[in-house]
This record gives sequence, C-alpha cells and structure tokens, in this order.
Amino acid sequence: MFGRGSSPSSSDNEKKRDSQVERRASVTSRAESLHDLPDPDAGKSPEERAKIDKALLWKVDRWIIPWLCLLYLLSFLDRSNIGNARVAGMEKSLGMAGHDYNNTLTIFFISYALAEPVTNVLLKRMTPRIFFTSIILLWGFIMTMMGLVTSYAGLLGCRFVLGLAEAGLFPGVNYYLSCWYKRSELGIRAAIFFSAAALAGSFGGLLAAAIAQMDGVGGKPGWAWIFIIEGLATMFAGCFCWWLVFNWPDTATFLTPEERLRVRRRLAEDKQSSTGEEYDKRHIFAALKDWKTWGYAFIYMGTLCPLYSFSLFLPTILVGMGYAGTRAQLLSVPPYACAAVLTIFVGWVADRTRMRGYCNMVTVTFGIVGFCMLIGSTEPRIQYAGTFLGAMGIYPAVPNSLTWAANNLEGVYKRGVCIGIIVGWGNLNGVGHGVVLAYQLIALLGGTIIMHLMLRRENRLRASGRRDNMHQGMTADQIWVAGDNRPDFKYVL
Repeated sequence: MFGRGSSPSSSDNEKKRDSQVERRASVTSRAESLHDLPDPDAGKSPEERAKIDKALLWKVDRWIIPWLCLLYLLSFLDRSNIGNARVAGMEKSLGMAGHDYNNTLTIFFISYALAEPVTNVLLKRMTPRIFFTSIILLWGFIMTMMGLVTSYAGLLGCRFVLGLAEAGLFPGVNYYLSCWYKRSELGIRAAIFFSAAALAGSFGGLLAAAIAQMDGVGGKPGWAWIFIIEGLATMFAGCFCWWLVFNWPDTATFLTPEERLRVRRRLAEDKQSSTGEEYDKRHIFAALKDWKTWGYAFIYMGTLCPLYSFSLFLPTILVGMGYAGTRAQLLSVPPYACAAVLTIFVGWVADRTRMRGYCNMVTVTFGIVGFCMLIGSTEPRIQYAGTFLGAMGIYPAVPNSLTWAANNLEGVYKRGVCIGIIVGWGNLNGVGHGVVLAYQLIALLGGTIIMHLMLRRENRLRASGRRDNMHQGMTADQIWVAGDNRPDFKYVL
C-alpha cells in the first residue's frame, strides 16, 4: 500500500514512498511515462517509423493471436460439445429425463461465472504462462473424464469442475490482449480471437458427426468418445502452452530488446497502463464502484444469454425442425461460418470508426430479426434462415462489447477486475428463444444505447472544461487510483 502525504519532519522512508506516489501520479495514472522510455528509432523519418511499427505489429500478431485462437476454439468445443453429445444419445445412455439436461448446462455456468471475477487478478499475480498452461491442462483432463462417467450425477460433477477450470481463459485473454495493443487495435484482434467460438460451433458439428461413428469402440458409446477425443486434444495442446504463451511485452523472448521497448512506447503513447503496475487492493474497489463496470455487465448479459442458448441448443433446434443425426450436425456449420466472417468485419470497422456502440446497435438488429423468425414461424426453411441471422446478431457483439469496456477502463488491475466481473455476470444468465429476444432488446440494445449516451455526455463535459477540477482536493495517490476518471481521458463511443 502506498503512503499518503508526509510532513517536513517525516522519515526518509516516508519521503521515498511519497516521491514514488508523486511520480506515479505525474504520469496520469500510468506506471510508465513515454518520456522515461528511450527511443530506439530516434532520428528516423515518419515513413521509416511507420514501416518499423507495421512490421512490429505483424510480428506480435503472428506470435500471439493464432495460438490464443486455437485455445479458445478448444475451450468452446469443450463447453458446448454436450449439445452434440445429446444428439448422439447421451441422455438415454445416462438415464437422464425432464430438466436433467438443462441442469448440466446450468451448473457449468454457475461455477464459471462465480470464478471469473477473480481470474484476472490470479493471471497478473501468477503470470500468463503459468496461468494459461495450468487451466488448459486441467480442463482437458476434466473433459476426458466426462467421457468415462456412467451416471447423471457424475456428469453434473464434471460439468461443475469444468466451469471452474475454463473460467479464466476468456476474460484472461481479453485482458491479456489489452496489455499488448493500442485501444484502436484491440477490436479486430479480439474479434479474430472470438471468431474461434463461431468456428468451434461449425467445426464442432463436423467433428462430432465423425467421432459419433466410433459408437461401440472400446465398449464406449459415441457420445462418450466425443468427450474423450476432444479432451485429449486439449491436453495435447496444453503441453505446448508453456512455450507458446509469453508473459508481458517487456519480457517476451520472441522480441528483441529494441522491439520490447517499441511495444512499451506504443502503449505509453496510447495512454495505456504499464503491465508493471503494482498490485493495490484499491483497484478492486475502484472497479466495483465504477458505474461503467455494471453498465457493461448489463450489456454483456444481452450477448451471453443468446450466445450459449444458441450454441448449446442449435443441434436440438435442427432436430426439432425435422433433421436428424449427422445431417443435423452438418447443417449447424453454415450459420457459424457466416457469424465468424461478420465478427471479424465488425471488429475491423469498430477499430477504424471508434464507434463501438453503434456497431452493437446494428448487429443486434440481425439477432432480433432472426429470433423473431424462430419464434414466429413453424416453416423449417424460415427457421433455418433465422439461425443465420441469430448467429450474425450474437457473435460480433461479444468481442465488440468487451473491447468497448477495455477501451474505457484505465489501470491494469482495475481493467482486469472489471472484465472479469463483466464476463462473470454475463455467464449467470439462462436460455430460451423468448428469453433471448428479451435479453437482446433490453440488455444488449437498450444497454448499449444508454452506455453510448452517458459516455457521450461525459466526453462533452470533459471537452467543455467542466471536469477540469475533478481531482481537486485529492492526493497524488488518489489520483493514481482514479484511472480513467480524469479530465484528459476520452471515452470510446
């Protein structure tokens, strides 16, 4: 904990602590100032600098994004393949009836949501390499064990522990990316990363259709082999995670010393907090007290309920439309593919326009129309067309909403805690077409409009000078903890 003020008679230790506080405050709530970092490209022309920067960004992308996408693809496969296992006969094999299937879905999200708010603090304290490697090996093992259960109770227990193990990946990666990229670059990367979820839905249907043909091999039904094969694949990937995940820009071994310095300077230029920021529990309290945390959590409710409802029940929806078995699995592929393409496109547009709220408003309209088609029609072709619009309205809003939150929350620890709360709150929500439509109308669309208007108002107040005295009467230490709550921080709309 940092010291408060000191009198002229304070001890040397208190003076030293005070000077550290003032130095932190002087860089406007960042732990690193651009002026404190040497410029490895001093003397180079703007054109030369731009070329170097482009090459650096491409190098970071190549080393970080593909591997994270693979991990999230495996994560989404492992949490949603229970829908494919259901189509392959899991319920009958385990003697499940009534609400048993819904209970197996719900128990995962209870543990998943409860664990998420603290995962980013653990990631920062443990380092990304240790954190990601540990949770991936753990959830891969749990998924493999799901293929060996012989009762409904055993399945419930595995799903609960699986939620705990997987909880850290999605909020962790979104937080991790925000420590590498400028705010105007984060959207497209988060969109590419999240598009792996859409691809997982597409790939999952194909994979499940193939694996289910192993029915009877080793005395195991086809649905059990879906869990076993996909769990072993996750553990195999986890074995390489230690060497393919890098902690922070200032220690990344794939970068030269000059390149590490350039990445740190890019973040400082963008007024991003340094990953070297020290832990202080007041950042957690600041996250809990910030109205934007709960505003974005409300918006995220409008994305997560539709997302999991759609991904977990699409095979069942297709069966209800008259398709069965392998055909139902294969028909789930095209809606996900379209959603993946639109997710990346929306991320690209939002980065360039910095109008993430408007992007949410447009994409959610697709989802609202799609679920109206699913609710209002009994014609299979119209319902199937509705699944395309539903997927295209759901998937782009997820990374866009989280990137919007990350853009407008300053401070490494505060941002990490806020993202954990937002994602955790979103995962506490349920399923059903009518519920999905209500969530999209009220939480995603309504919440986005309210957030956009409030941020616009705050930007206007700061631009007019009416917020210039917002730090009046505060100590240097309190200013540092305030994060984005400062006159010169402009929110992304």
